Formats: sequence, C-alpha cells, structure tokens
Amino acid sequence: MTDVVSWLPLAAVAIPAAAVPLILASGARPTVREAWTGLATLGTFGAVAAMVHTAGTETTGLGSIAGLGLALRADAAGLLFALLASTLWIATAVYSVGYVRGLDERGQTRFFAAFAASIAATMGVALAADLLTLFVFYELLTLATYPLVAHAGDDAARAAGRKYLAYTLGGGVLAFGGILLVGALAGTLGFVPGGVAGLATADPTLARAAFGLLVAGFGVKAAIVPLHAWLPAAMVAPTPVSGLLHAVAVVKSGAFAVTRSVLYVFGPETAGDLGVALPLAVAAALTMVLAGVVGLRQDSLKRGLAYSTVSQLSYIVLGVALLTPVAAFGALLHVVAHAFMKITLFFAAGLIYVETGEKYVSDLAGVGRRLPATMAAFAVAAAGLVGFPLVAGFVSKFHLLLGAAASPHPAFVAAFLVAGLLKLLYFWPIVYAAFFGSRERASPASRHPFAPPHGHGHDRSTGGLGGAGVDAGPTAAGGPTGADRTGDPATVADGGYADRAGRVDRADGVGTAGWEYRTPTTESSAFLLVPVLFTVGVAVVLGVVPTALPFWELAETAVAEVFG
Repeated sequence: MTDVVSWLPLAAVAIPAAAVPLILASGARPTVREAWTGLATLGTFGAVAAMVHTAGTETTGLGSIAGLGLALRADAAGLLFALLASTLWIATAVYSVGYVRGLDERGQTRFFAAFAASIAATMGVALAADLLTLFVFYELLTLATYPLVAHAGDDAARAAGRKYLAYTLGGGVLAFGGILLVGALAGTLGFVPGGVAGLATADPTLARAAFGLLVAGFGVKAAIVPLHAWLPAAMVAPTPVSGLLHAVAVVKSGAFAVTRSVLYVFGPETAGDLGVALPLAVAAALTMVLAGVVGLRQDSLKRGLAYSTVSQLSYIVLGVALLTPVAAFGALLHVVAHAFMKITLFFAAGLIYVETGEKYVSDLAGVGRRLPATMAAFAVAAAGLVGFPLVAGFVSKFHLLLGAAASPHPAFVAAFLVAGLLKLLYFWPIVYAAFFGSRERASPASRHPFAPPHGHGHDRSTGGLGGAGVDAGPTAAGGPTGADRTGDPATVADGGYADRAGRVDRADGVGTAGWEYRTPTTESSAFLLVPVLFTVGVAVVLGVVPTALPFWELAETAVAEVFG
C-alpha cells in the first residue's frame, strides 16, 4: 500500500501520553481520574481503528536523534499489535477500577498514570517504522512499567522491580548493540518486509552477531529461557499489572520486536542462509517445554500463569523462526489469541482474590460454586491455551502445527504437542477441582496432582481465616462487589453462615469450609466480571469465526508482504 503522511500514528501514541498529566492532576478526584483514563482508552482505540480502515499506510515523522530519523508507520503487523493493545486497554481500564476499589489499593493515581504511559510506549513499539524508533519506545516501556511492578512498595515488590530493571535494561543494551551493527552493515535501520537487502551481502559473521544481539536483547521481554526469570518474580504486582505484562504490553512487545527482527530486518531468506533461525527455534522449543514443566509445580495461581506465559510466548517465537508463511501466520494469530485468553485468566485470578482472598491453587476447590461465571470463563480460556476447538488458541496453534510440518524441521511439531499436553495437565485439575472439588483437604479432587500445596491457608477445622498464607484484606476492604462483603454474615439456606469470602460454616460450629452458592449476577462487581466475560467472549469469537475481526486480515496482509 502507498505511504500517506498522517497524524493518526502520532495520535495513537500522544493520546495515552497526554492522559498521564491529566490523571496525575486529578488524584484527589477518583471519578475524574478514571474518566480521563476511560476517554484515553476510547481515543487511542479510535485512532488505531481509523488506521485499520484506511486504504494507505499512515506514516508520521518524529524528528531525529544524532542525524538518524525517527518515524511511525502503521503497516499491517504494527496495526495488528496496536489494535490488540488498544482493545485490551479498554477492558483492563474497566477491570482496574473494580480491582483497586475492591482492594482499596494504595497509590491509585500513580497506578493509572503509569498504565497510560505504558500504553503510550506500547503504541510506539507497535507503530515504529524502524529499529531505532522501536528501541526508544521499547526502553520507555521499561521505565513506564517499573512503577507498576514495584507498586506494592514492600520488600518483595522492590526486589521484583530491581530484577525487572536489571533484566530488561540489560536486554536493551544488547539490543542496542545489535541495532548499531545492523546500521553499520546495512546502512539503514528501516523495517522492510522480507528483510533489508544489505544484510544479505554483509559479512556473515557480523550479520550473525547482529542477529544474536537483537534476539537476545529483545528475547528478555519475550521471556526466552534463560532470560525469563524476571517474569515470575513480577507476579507480586497487582493483577491488572500482570495482565498488562502478560497480554497487552511488555511480553508482547518482546515477541513483536523479535518478529520484526526476523521478518523485517533479516528476512526469511537471509535468516535461513545465515543459519540463525534454527538455533532460535530450538531455544523457543526448549522454553515451551521447560516452562510448562516448571509451571506444573506452582501452587500460586499467578506464578503458574506466569510460567504458562513464558511457554506460550515461545509458540510465537518458534512460529516466526520456522520461516514458513503458514507458521508466521499462526504466530501472528497467536499474538492475538494468547492475549485474549491469558488476560481472561489473569482477570479471573484477580477477581478470585478480590472476592475470596485466595491466591493458591490448593485453596480453590469448589470455588466454582461461589464464582460460577468467572470460573466458566477461566475454563474456556484455559481450554483455548491447551488448543481445544472453538476457542482462539485452536486456530492459531493449528496454523503453527501446519507451518511446522511444512518446514524443513517437522520435528518441532512434537514440541507444540508436548507443550500443549503440559498445559492440559496444569489447567484441567484446577478447573475440575473448582467445579467438582471439596475444600476438605482429604478429597483427591481438591488437590492438583503436580503442584504441592503451599502449606498455609484456611484453618479447615474452624472454617475461618488462618495461616500466614492468606491475606484477609481483600474481603475486609469493602467495595461494590457483593452484599456479604460488609456487615454481619448473611444467613444461608442450609442453616449456616457465609463469611465475607463466601465460605460456609455449619450452624453447629463445625467448619465445612465450603462455598456459598452465587449466581453470575451476584458473584462480583460488574467492573470486574464484565471485562472477564468480554475477553473470553472475543476469544470464542476468534475461535468460531476467526475472520470476523480485523486481526485475521491484518495477519494475512503482513505475511503476504514478507513472503510475497
């Protein structure tokens, strides 16, 4: 398509950036602060959607650094990522209101301001026209998300923040070295579908070094083993931040930057001739499997989801590294599919914590009675990550498998299948226990067969809250999430009482540690539940009618541009 000078790419970056000072200035007025966030989400989405439906490719110049130009360009791959991030920001913003109010979170103004800054940087990464522009926004994203990772302000949060900075800024140094080397070898830093011609004739050793630096640097945020350790540690952050890290911004920026490096800097032909794609594919395959194995042992729900993300990101990297059109198409689809499915799971985990105070898999037996719609959405999203039909994950993984089978290295099909099996082994016991398990520890259905219990939690002998492993704060914070959250316990039909987390004790004083039955209309605040249902709904639409949304066409266009 023809390039057209336009203000829309700049608007996609500027709107969330402009919201930052407005949010900070409205700190004393929470409703106004959240209104600014809402307006920014809609404005950003509107700017991106307008670019999706125009005939040309919008570009915006941003000046220069040391004589090197910076620019934004809304090509198909960039629009796919930008549309994804702007869509999910709307859902995350709504969810965040319910979450921070439900827990009476500290630093809410800082939270929403840093979130807007992170989305502005993500838009810059998505729409960057060249490696230098991508790098500038990539590093800004690191700085913008640091306050979110360290949001809690305790020792664990500060330690996680330091690890996050050490890994991501260190990766940035490597990536910058690769950018300098590419500029020296090719004479340009621009993204070219199919690769920059100058690298095909450059010194092979130096070209391989440039590729290695770029992939290692950007691979930190893509969480390729052994560069992944920051990601599980960052799970101390609030759940909306975890959703941002795992689905909307940080890790997807890493995977997207790797995709740009392979397909738009080196190109499939040059990457194949240099022999650099196969080592990347092997690293991705190992990450998929190893992270899946480690994830099986996690009793913390968020840490288990974190290791699942580490594994799933390498589906994208492996798809790109296979250098076949179908695999690359599957990788781009999986950027979208994984985002909607994984953010559903994190939203559900956060809702569980707000409503019940629970954060460990071993404490979730029977929780489907208390949170039926939430756990149904969790089950659907989990099935999608495994690869079951009728959910988005099936469509993307089907194309990844076809691409692997058609590649020169069909053995990678096994890696996809093993990784999928590991997801099934992790998620199925959680879903089964949630709907059919009992909170009695002796019940086999209440235990995850691979994840050892954390050793703390509710005192099952009294049915009350006990042990260092449970934070009673969420249930005592008040908030708009249910009639049993304040005041005296509500009498339930079986003659017992429901505590504020929705657990039921018998009237004779014997603790059953069961759950109060709720309906989807009473289980939680709409601020929390509606985003869960929206994101899982989109995941189902993408699984049933994948061409119904623009992501399919954008992925097709991007693959056609790269492979011809």
